[in-house]
Amino acid sequence: MFYLSAVTVLWALSFSLIGVYLSGHVDSYFAVLTRIVLAGVLFLPFLRLTGLPRKFIAGLIVTGAFQFGITYVCLYRSFEYLTVPEVLLFTIFTPLYVSLFNDIIERRFSLPGLICTGIAVAGAAVIRYDEISNDYITGFLILQLANLTFATGQVGYAQLIRHFKPASPPWRSFALFFAGALVVVLPAYLLFGDAGKLPSTPVQWGVLGWLGLVASGLGFYFWNLGAVKVDGGTLGIMNNALIPAGLIINVLIWNRDADLIRLTAGGGIIVASLYINYRWNAFWQRTYNNKQFENSEK
Repeated sequence: MFYLSAVTVLWALSFSLIGVYLSGHVDSYFAVLTRIVLAGVLFLPFLRLTGLPRKFIAGLIVTGAFQFGITYVCLYRSFEYLTVPEVLLFTIFTPLYVSLFNDIIERRFSLPGLICTGIAVAGAAVIRYDEISNDYITGFLILQLANLTFATGQVGYAQLIRHFKPASPPWRSFALFFAGALVVVLPAYLLFGDAGKLPSTPVQWGVLGWLGLVASGLGFYFWNLGAVKVDGGTLGIMNNALIPAGLIINVLIWNRDADLIRLTAGGGIIVASLYINYRWNAFWQRTYNNKQFENSEK
């Protein structure tokens, strides 16, 4: 939870930085490409492939292509059609995708996790539902693709680590994650990028540097590390914690107007969903342990 909470604050800041300094000014493909290259450079010196199964290497590359490559191309493109509040609003569906993919992979149906995730979605909607622009449909569809691939990547990484249990620490192989993202974004930039919209100010370059090294490099590493340590319901719920965090940072730093009553109410609902999910998991764990104890007594 600590890793997920810390990265939530980090990414909440990133939303505003993208919307304020990059969107409409810097080519979205170039921005994503820069983030991937910087993040990859951060982990490349630590890369060690010795002892890693080929299927694990391939899976990590595919995970990076989905969770970072496709997701962030779509995310940056969505800012061309949507405002920052609308982008935050339309990310409320990500937890549902996380729970869905987690259940599909584990071949089960977890009603409690789905219910708690639905409560978190409701909390996010309370915070961020507002009048939306008339031409939002294109941006909405693009962002839903981003939500789907982000959810797939999170669940996929957690399942990879749990299944293969690599002997080396995660930071020894995490450069492969960014290599997968590069496979997607580099061709996209070469085909669709606008060389006339490169960063033109020190502030824009500074924002890209921060987003690449910190938000992407450290952010994705610790987020995925946290994803391995929690259940699917908690992971899904934490995806929506980004919304109140993003609004708080937006208010404190850029002094944007926000409905504090709705922010408090929605944030309270999200916290409640985390608590319900925790209590439900604790209940079923106790039930399972009691059954195991009874069976051993027999």
